[in-house]
Amino acid sequence: MLKILGKPTSINVRKVLWLCDELALPYEHEAWGGDGRDTHAPEFLALNPNALVPVIVDGDAVLWESNTICRYLAGQHGRHDLLPRDALARARVEQWMDWQGGDLNNAWRYAYFALVRKSASHQDAQAIAASAAAWNRHMGILEGQLEKSGDFVAGPGFTLADIGLGLSVNRWFMTPIPRPDLPRVRAYYDRLATRAGFRRHGRNGMP
Repeated sequence: MLKILGKPTSINVRKVLWLCDELALPYEHEAWGGDGRDTHAPEFLALNPNALVPVIVDGDAVLWESNTICRYLAGQHGRHDLLPRDALARARVEQWMDWQGGDLNNAWRYAYFALVRKSASHQDAQAIAASAAAWNRHMGILEGQLEKSGDFVAGPGFTLADIGLGLSVNRWFMTPIPRPDLPRVRAYYDRLATRAGFRRHGRNGMP
């Protein structure tokens, strides 16, 4: 059986947990990181030398990096609705996956660590304001994309890109920052909430 290693509150671990729900895929989950087992333990470092979650163990296969894991699982189970075969359609999904993991995450990181995690090393007021402004600017990019694409970020159908972005939208709504009114993002959030996997792993009250 597929084994997923990582703390269930991690946004990247939740990508994998949500996808497994979409795939109706059984798995075993072990809590590593945070209040779970130490990711610097030798047995974990043997799986991922970066000491980061998530990690999956699928038979003899070991993978880390959440987006790579999601691509692997969708491909392994033939879910071309989630990750298309066509090169251009696939690239459009992957560009939004990469944008979420890079540009969007980098925008919110300081404000989130300051205001939600209460990190003592993230309490510079100007840096918090700058991070919140960058975060809102990037959410405006998502708003503009949804105006063009329709129900989901890469087009009319739900794809892997919506998993990472849905979790990021959840985090945006849960973080106490001033937010612009983005009606398409709000509708997108509510649309995702009709999916059982998002209700379980995206709107579960944990940032």
